[in-house]
Amino acid sequence: KMPGMGGMEATREIRKFNQRIPIIAQTAHAMSGDKEKALEAGCSDYITKPLTKQQLTETIRRFLSGEQP
Repeated sequence: KMPGMGGMEATREIRKFNQRIPIIAQTAHAMSGDKEKALEAGCSDYITKPLTKQQLTETIRRFLSGEQP
């Protein structure tokens, strides 16, 4: 939860000036269709809690190495 702006709105704003930076949506309250909404808003990937250190590290590694999800 961010003050003043939600994550999807922030993602849309970032995408207006930067199409390349990876944005990984992460939520603890996943609902049906949330992943699709996040990707549609411009997120590069989507992960949900609970997550392991290995899952987070692997997701970040993929983007650092140039791989796509």
